[in-house]
This record gives sequence, structure tokens and C-alpha cells, in this order.
Amino acid sequence: MRRILTSLIAASAVAFASAAAAAAPESKDPIKITLNDWTGQLLTAHIMGGVLEKAGYTVQYVPADYLAQFAGMRTGDLTVAMEVWATTAKEAMDAAIDAGGVENVGETGMQAREDWWYPSYMKEKCPGLPDWKALKDCAEAFSMPETAPKGRYLGGPVTWGGYDEERIQALDLPFEVVHAGTDAALFAELKSAYERKAPVLLWIYAPHWAPIKYEGEWVEFPKYEKACYEDPAWGSNKEAKYDCAKPVGPIYKAVWTGMKDKWPTAYKAVKAYAFDNKGIGELAARVDIDGEKVEAVAADWVAKNEAVWSAWLK
Repeated sequence: MRRILTSLIAASAVAFASAAAAAAPESKDPIKITLNDWTGQLLTAHIMGGVLEKAGYTVQYVPADYLAQFAGMRTGDLTVAMEVWATTAKEAMDAAIDAGGVENVGETGMQAREDWWYPSYMKEKCPGLPDWKALKDCAEAFSMPETAPKGRYLGGPVTWGGYDEERIQALDLPFEVVHAGTDAALFAELKSAYERKAPVLLWIYAPHWAPIKYEGEWVEFPKYEKACYEDPAWGSNKEAKYDCAKPVGPIYKAVWTGMKDKWPTAYKAVKAYAFDNKGIGELAARVDIDGEKVEAVAADWVAKNEAVWSAWLK
């Protein structure tokens, strides 16, 4: 019996040593994951970071401008961007890829849509909706003292891009853009307006909890085509670009090209990372609605889903 116990202990020690060796990071330098300014991305970043820390890597979170982050990634000063939306940042990512130093490592599994959105109760005041042309005749229904008689469109933070001002000009819409300072401020205003049935027209995006929690619709603009953003001759205004809806499409992951050689297992994990709209929306609701901390929600997911994320590291 003593021999059996000794053998089992020895075997366990070998297995533990093998596991520890497998988990040893290829480099102790920190993998720098960017933090942008919306809840879903913060969760995605901390989930990926938590998984990499479980694998023995050093992780550093770096707040970064959503569109400007690729400059830091090209030089290796930033390592990973976990959410690059086809709707707003693919052009910036593709330009960085062409310049060198950045790699698109595939889709996250989430599908992006972001555009102008209104609560269903606003159709009574603007019955032609969701057709965008209705906004030409009922802009005053969306006005605020600072914009009257023009309508007020509440856009996302300026760093998100999106060409809203350009679209208003191209389609000759009697609206003014007011940018929310933060993601939290954007949805706090929606919550307040919805509870009071007050006028509101704003940027809503998916994956997110808002279009699930609140009844409403996206405005239907002319369908996006690449030429809309590149050729003024496309569309109804032959002298202006952006006279169409925002693009829809995947959410990608991007990394510094040196990652695959410096941290190959971590690189594989980022490539393998996958989530869906419903999953990230539910987690975001815990933060934005229930008041939990991003770090706590991400850590809870990592703790409960080892069977999922362990496969990313293989």
C-alpha cells in the first residue's frame, strides 16, 4: 500500500509539473489589452485577460482611443484589441494592416449593428417611421431647447466615429448631433427618457441589452454599400458621401503581429475566443443595470466557464 501511495504521489507530482510547465508563459512581458469606452468591450477585454492570467501570462489593461489604438498596436506598444466593429472601425484596422504591424485574427462570433434608434412610442409623433424620410417632416418632435426647431440626435462619444454629422448633411435632415460623453451617459439618458416617454432619438448598438430591454426600432436608411462611403455619386445625394445606413457585420479581434512569436499560446487563445450577442448582452446588463463591476462579472464568467475557455488555450 505504501508503494502504491508513493507511486500515486509521484505520478501526481509529474502531472502537476507538466501542467505547470505547459502553463508557463513564453515571455513574462505584459500582454497589453486595450480598453475602449463601452461596457461590452470592457467585459470582452477582461474575460480574455482573465483567461490569459489563468494560463500564467502577465496582463496589462490600457485605456485606448477606439480608432487611434491601431497606431500603438503597429509598434507593439499595444498587443490586443478585442472588439473591432465592422460597422465603425474596420477601415481603420484595414489601414493599419496595410501599413504593417497589425493582424486581423478573425471574428468574435458577435454580429454588430449600430444606428439611429427610437422608442416605439415616438411613432405616434412621427408616424412615417421607421422610414428615414419621415424625419424630414417631424424633426421638431425630437427637438430639445438647445436644438429647436431642429431635432436632437444623441450620438455616441466622439471617439466612436460613425459619420452622423456627415449623414445629416448628405440627407439634408433638420437635426443636430449632440454627443454623449460616455457610454454610460448615453444609456442613462435613454433610461430616463423611456420612463418618462420623452422624445429621444439616439445611437443604439447590438450586441447590447438596450434593444432587448426597451421596445423600439432602428431608423431604416438606404441600405449600406461600400460605395456609399467612398463615392459621392452613389445614392440620393450625388455630391456627398454617407447618405446611407451604417454598415452591419462581424466584430473582429486584432493583434500586434509580433504576438504570435512572443506569446504563441496566448495568440492562439485570442484567435479562438468566441462569444455571441446574447451572452455578452446578458453580462453587460449585470454591469449597467444591476450595478456590478466589470472586473467582477468577467471574473465570475471565467470561474464558471473553464470548460469553454480551456479549449481556447489548446
